[in-house]
Amino acid sequence: MAKYSTIILASALCLLSLIDSAYSEEKAKLQVEGVVFCDSCRIQFITRIDKLIQGAKVKLECKDLDSGSITYSKEAETNEQGRYSIEVDSDHEEEECEVVLVSSPDEDCNQISHELHQQISARISLTQHNGIAGPVRIPNPLGFMKKEPAPECPQVLKELGLTPDGNVA
Repeated sequence: MAKYSTIILASALCLLSLIDSAYSEEKAKLQVEGVVFCDSCRIQFITRIDKLIQGAKVKLECKDLDSGSITYSKEAETNEQGRYSIEVDSDHEEEECEVVLVSSPDEDCNQISHELHQQISARISLTQHNGIAGPVRIPNPLGFMKKEPAPECPQVLKELGLTPDGNVA
């Protein structure tokens, strides 16, 4: 009888371990959801004249903090509302993750600035151990720049209390 009790107890422990493992895997799934816009004034934030871009490509990349090597990479394309969604299957607590611009289908709005002060990526925390409730992570909006600023940009900047060169008025 004791032999059967031991077998039942061992089976129960294995089953509980399996359930916990399945729960942990489900819990680790995160969703990165963001938007890509056309930066009509070339100022790196959304204004009332900017449009979201359908068919833009972005890439989520996570890098090891020590070596800088890429540990995770996944691309996504924006839908008709300019939104993308990237499912992440694992925790990246010990890594630096960011969403970067890849390409825009809009020939007039496909420039990516490589100047250090320009925003070409959005950092994102991809772990369950950061105090953020829920599985969805929302990075800052990312924008491709128009080749030339739109004619209405000076008025938009004035409305925002900025001068055309981007300084506060």
